[in-house]
Amino acid sequence: MMLRTKRLLLREPRLSDLDAMFAVYSDAEAMRYWSTVPHAEPSVTKAMLEYRIAAWDRAPRNFQIEMDGAYIGNAGNFEGEEVGFMLRRSHWRQGIVREAMETIIPYLWRTTPHPRLIADVDPRNAASCGLLRALGFQESYFERDTFLIDGRWSDSQYFELTRPIGA
Repeated sequence: MMLRTKRLLLREPRLSDLDAMFAVYSDAEAMRYWSTVPHAEPSVTKAMLEYRIAAWDRAPRNFQIEMDGAYIGNAGNFEGEEVGFMLRRSHWRQGIVREAMETIIPYLWRTTPHPRLIADVDPRNAASCGLLRALGFQESYFERDTFLIDGRWSDSQYFELTRPIGA
C-alpha cells in the first residue's frame, strides 16, 4: 500500500530507512517535544523500525514520508486511534506533514472502523498544535505530567477528530 501526493510518496517502512530515520530520531531539536529522549544509538531506531515493519504487515497505517526518493519522516496511525508525525528538521514549515495527513486521514476513514482519531501533543509544540487545528482536530482535554523525559515532566494536550458522517 502506497499513497501519493503532489510532492510525496507515503509508503511502507523498510530496513533501508534506518540511517535516515536515525538522523531524524537522534536530532535533539526534532525530538524536543517527543515522548522519549533522542535516540543515542542506531539500535534504538532499528528496534522502532522493526516494530513498524511488523505493524505494517498487520495493518498498513503508519507511513514513511519519502520526498525526492529519500525518507524525511513518518505520519499516520500509530496505535489504536492515535495519529502522529515526525519530520526531518530541514523540511519543517513547508506544508509537508499537512500534505501527508490530508491524504492519510481519508485513507484511515476508508480502512479502519475508528470512530475518531486522537493526537497527544506537548502543548509547547505550537507548530503541531496549529497543524492539528488546521486539519480539523479539536482540543479535547489537557493532562499534566504525562511523560517523564530526561528528568523533566511534560504535559499533554489531546486533540480529537470525529469520523465524518458517511465516512
